[in-house]
Amino acid sequence: MRETVHRHLGKVMAGAGIAVAATAVMVGITLPGTAGADENGAATADGRAVAGAGRQGQGEGQGQAGAAAPGVVEQAPAEGEKGTGRDPLTDDERERVAELALNRQLFNAGENVEGDRGPQRLDIQLGAPEADELDAADAPRRADVTYYDYKDDTLVTRTVNLDTGKVEATTTNHGVQPPLSEAEETEAARLLLASPLAAGLKGDYRDATDQALTSPGQLQLNSMIFKADPGIRPAALAVCGEHRCATLSPKVRNGPWIDTRDLVIDLSARKVVAIDRG
Repeated sequence: MRETVHRHLGKVMAGAGIAVAATAVMVGITLPGTAGADENGAATADGRAVAGAGRQGQGEGQGQAGAAAPGVVEQAPAEGEKGTGRDPLTDDERERVAELALNRQLFNAGENVEGDRGPQRLDIQLGAPEADELDAADAPRRADVTYYDYKDDTLVTRTVNLDTGKVEATTTNHGVQPPLSEAEETEAARLLLASPLAAGLKGDYRDATDQALTSPGQLQLNSMIFKADPGIRPAALAVCGEHRCATLSPKVRNGPWIDTRDLVIDLSARKVVAIDRG
């Protein structure tokens, strides 16, 4: 069965095909390091697309993150269950790395997607060995922790040596936009629902369910990173790419998809803008 509700904004569409915008061409890119920030794909709307994201390089830090404040001594996290070689990170290792990577200075200086203190953690991945460690049976295990700092729209990656517990490298990048984390998708949906531009989405949801749409939890969310093409309208979208912007393809739980591809959520500016395709 195919359910369709005709509205100026947000046509209800059945099937998972809505997750790929008809006007977008999916193009894979590889960021410095390895790919795969999480299981979500990322794509731009209105002409350009980005898929995947991942660990940034393992060079030395560039000033975004440093040692804990002088005089502060923090207890080292317990090691717990440890993996070996190129085994995936264990849950204990991931928990330990998350504690080691986020020092007091980075936490105090950063800002997350909700505007609270501390950068937004995106992902934790097993790090690649150094070139001279490729054939070493006892090569140290490393993990790369990726954050997005909404305070200055910076992607921060910290490389932690699991054997020593030390942060070996910190890299920062501007204009690099990995896929949204689950927390960012939820916040994007919350901003969208608070916008007057969500009237069509809410109407379509009511038509499909006979219920009011008031919470992101009522939707299954799929997100795509939005990067502006030259000449995009309105001009407010020109910052997307430097700002963290996305479109959502929401789906009624156990129901149809709703088309909101023309609505861009600028998470950095915390506003929703409609693409002018006229």
